[in-house]
Amino acid sequence: MTRLFIPKDAAALALGAEKVVAAIAAEAKARGLDIEIVRTGSRGMLFLEPLIEVETADGRIGYGPVKARDVASLFDAGLLSGGAHALGVGRVEDHPYLKRQTRLTFARCGIIDPVSLVDYAAHDGWKGLARAIEVGPAETIAEVTKSGLRGRGGAGFPTGVKWKTVADAPADRRYIVCNADEGDSGTFADRMMFEGDPFALIEGMAIAGVAVGATKGYVYCRSEYPHAVKTFNEAIVLARAAGYLGPNILGSGFAFELEMRVGAGAYVCGEETALLDSLEGKRGIVRAKPPLPAHKGLFGRPTVINNVLSLVAVPHILAKGGEFYASFGMGRSRGTMPLQIAGNVRFGGLFETAFGLTLGEIVEDIGGGTRSGRPIRAVQCGGPLGAYLPVSQFDTPFDYEAFSKKDALIGHGGIVVFDDTVDMAQMARFAMEFCAIESCGKCTPCRIGSTRGVETVDRIRAGVKVQENIALLEDLCNTMKFGSLCALGGFAPYPVTSALRHFPEDFAPRHAIAAE
Repeated sequence: MTRLFIPKDAAALALGAEKVVAAIAAEAKARGLDIEIVRTGSRGMLFLEPLIEVETADGRIGYGPVKARDVASLFDAGLLSGGAHALGVGRVEDHPYLKRQTRLTFARCGIIDPVSLVDYAAHDGWKGLARAIEVGPAETIAEVTKSGLRGRGGAGFPTGVKWKTVADAPADRRYIVCNADEGDSGTFADRMMFEGDPFALIEGMAIAGVAVGATKGYVYCRSEYPHAVKTFNEAIVLARAAGYLGPNILGSGFAFELEMRVGAGAYVCGEETALLDSLEGKRGIVRAKPPLPAHKGLFGRPTVINNVLSLVAVPHILAKGGEFYASFGMGRSRGTMPLQIAGNVRFGGLFETAFGLTLGEIVEDIGGGTRSGRPIRAVQCGGPLGAYLPVSQFDTPFDYEAFSKKDALIGHGGIVVFDDTVDMAQMARFAMEFCAIESCGKCTPCRIGSTRGVETVDRIRAGVKVQENIALLEDLCNTMKFGSLCALGGFAPYPVTSALRHFPEDFAPRHAIAAE
C-alpha cells in the first residue's frame, strides 16, 4: 500500500485540498490501486499548497500546487512511484525553501499525522517532558534560562526569568496560560502549530507546569481558527487518555490539566492582562501593571503567560539542552524564529531560521521579491502596529536589538511586503483606524488619540495646514507611545511615524483645499 500525505491545514483547505483528496481517492479506486491518505499539517510552503507527498524508496516526493483537475495526469505520470510531472518538486526535504531552514520548533509539521501519539513519539516527542520530570523544577527552569529563550509573542522577555518569578511567588495555586490569540496581520505560525503538531504545545505547557508548580493550564485561541481548535481539543483528549495529562502525569506525582478557551474576536485580548480578564469571563479590558501577572494573574494567582511559539520551543530545549538551543542566533536573540512571510511576495509561507538573517535576505532571497514583479517599497514587521522599513534598511539583521535600534518591532515574526504602488499615508491612516476600532477604551491616549489620529491624517492628505498637522500628528504619536496603558495604543504610532520618516512624499497634499 502506498501512502500519500496531504495537508488538512487551513491554508491548504482554502486552496482546495479536500477536492484534491476526493479526486485522488476516486482515481485510485477507479484504477484499482491500494493507497492510504495521511492528513498532515502544512510544511509551510504555502505557495505550493495543496502539496501532495508520496512515500517512495527514495523519500517523500512532492507535487504542488495541485488542483483536482491535475489528479488524473498525476496518476498517468506514475504518481505512486514518484514519477516526473510538471508539478513535481522532487524530494520535499531537498526543496531550497525548506532545505536552508533550521527547523526546531516546526521539525514535525507536515511530516506527521498531527493527532497520532505514535507518530509524535516516533519523532522525539515527550522526551522533553520526561527529562523535566527527571531533573525536577529548579533544573528545568535553569535549562530554559540557559537557552536564552525570549517571548516569541512580541515583547521578547526572557522566559526563564518569568518562570522563576512565578515559581518563587507564594501561592496556593499557579497557572500556565498560552496566548494563542494570533491576531496580527500576516501571521499564521500558531495556527500551523495547532494544526500540524498540537502535542508539542501540550508537552511544552506540561513542562512549564512541572517547572513552576502549576496544576492547570489554559490555551486562549482566537475564534477565527476552527480547524485549530478542533485538532487541539482532539489532541488533549488523546494525551489525557495516554497519561500525559491528569492528576499523575507519566506516574511522576506531578499533576497537570489543560483546557482550551476560544476568544470572541477582540484584538486587544492578545494583550496578556485583557486576555486574563476574558479567561475569567469578563470583558477583555487591559489591567494596570503592577501587579504583574507573574505575581497576581489569572484568578489572582501567579501565572505564566507565554506565546505558543515560546512554549513549543521548550520540549526541544529540555530534550537537547539549553546550550544546544542557545548555539543558534545572535547577540541576545537566541534560538530560532519562525518567520511568516506574507503580502505581495512570490514565495509566501513560514520559514524557520536562526536569528541573524538580514531583512533583505528574507524578503528578496527567500521570499523571491514581489508577486506583482514590481519593486519593493516597504516591509511591515510585527503586525498591523509594526513599523514600515524601507529598502534602504534591508541590511538590518532580524534580531530584537537590531530592530529596536531602527525603532521597529519583530513582534510575532510577521513580515508583510508591499510594492511601489502602496500609499503610505493611507497605511498610516489604517494604523490609527485599526487602533480606534480595536481599543478596549480604558485609557484616553489610545481611545481618543487614535480617533484624533485618523482625523489628522485625513486633514494632511486633504492638504489642510499640512506642516502644522504633521507636527500635531507626531506630537499625538509621542503621547500615545508613552501614555497608553498597553501595547495597542503604545505601538500604534510605530507605523505612523515610520511612514512619516521614510516616505514623506506620500503626505504631500492630495487636493487643493483652502486652509481652515
